Amino acid sequence: MITRGSGRAAVSGPLAPFEAAFRVELTRAGYTRSSIRGAVAAMAGLSRWLEVRSLVPGELTPAVVADVEVGQVGPVLRFLREIGEVPTADSMIDVEPVEALLAQFRAWLAQERGLSATTVACYGKQARKLLVVLPQPLDASLRRLDAGQITSFMLGYCRGAHPTSAKATVTAVRALLRFLHVVGYLPVSLAAAVPAVAGWRLASLPRGLDAAVVARLLDSCDRDTIVGRRDYAILIILARLGLRGAEVADLELGDIDWRGGEVAIRGKGNRIDRLPLAVDVGEALAGYLMSGRPRCAAVTVFCTVRAPYRRLSAATVRAVMGNACRRAGMDRVGAHRLRHSLATEMLRAGASLAEVGQVLRHRSQLATSIYAKVDDNALRVLARPWPGGDGS
Repeated sequence: MITRGSGRAAVSGPLAPFEAAFRVELTRAGYTRSSIRGAVAAMAGLSRWLEVRSLVPGELTPAVVADVEVGQVGPVLRFLREIGEVPTADSMIDVEPVEALLAQFRAWLAQERGLSATTVACYGKQARKLLVVLPQPLDASLRRLDAGQITSFMLGYCRGAHPTSAKATVTAVRALLRFLHVVGYLPVSLAAAVPAVAGWRLASLPRGLDAAVVARLLDSCDRDTIVGRRDYAILIILARLGLRGAEVADLELGDIDWRGGEVAIRGKGNRIDRLPLAVDVGEALAGYLMSGRPRCAAVTVFCTVRAPYRRLSAATVRAVMGNACRRAGMDRVGAHRLRHSLATEMLRAGASLAEVGQVLRHRSQLATSIYAKVDDNALRVLARPWPGGDGS
């Protein structure tokens, strides 16, 4: 149970012996006092949940954790797993063959397909979800693997997964199955057994947002606060430069050339492109860096606003877009819609579909020339203020 007073224990039940060590670990990691109180409260709630069901921490298997009805238990579970009190999915299987195979898979992705380190890490993490559910020994399971097993796994996983996670897993599992076939683990490729996910292939034109809607999203950010300055900078980068959420999250301090007026973008396939830094984007970034970004060791431009300070993930960038939609009083839309808004504006300004595609893929020299073509005066699409609600 939870008790008041800083000198008294806040956790009772099965997890009470771990409270003191948990507080020390949270303090070491840089959590604030309020964050520590919240995490300890989550530990107390989880302890009560265990006590009611007559369970001990060692019985918190991944299957049991899925039924936990207590919120914000992520830090608690990570701590308990790190000290060996709660089993992980790895502890229930022979992880050595899985890790060895994933190491080969990641090397293949990097060397043969030329994917970036971030993409390789993501594919490895997602592909692992399939490998850890295969019966042991792994070699024998791979020899018996068929299309029905693949389809059954994907349907079961995606049923309760967030759409973004489901799409990432679909892409990674397909790549894994191609790799397994290429290197001889599978006699035939089973990539076609992975169900397709919804995409934009049937869209005749990019589904961008109206200029007035973009203005509402930007205006929803309270730029007198740290969070507001950060979110404004993120949204204006998405809208003006047409970046993906992961590219915004990967943007590093050294990528911004303030004197040259350019920004380096880490795209797909280890490609680094340079885009012109629009005036309003530069102003938003400068405002955040000077009066919003915490002093920390992270090399990325965007960081969390509370300790422990870490780089933002692509999921957090998407969450920034969702929060802006909520503040603006509109239905939630994906961050990619801001990317498509740039494409829509370029089409209206006279650019061709082929040119828009080149810009969204960040082909450096061509992108710069197309931006200039859209408006020879001052990069009209990127640098001008968005028009008002009358659509003028």
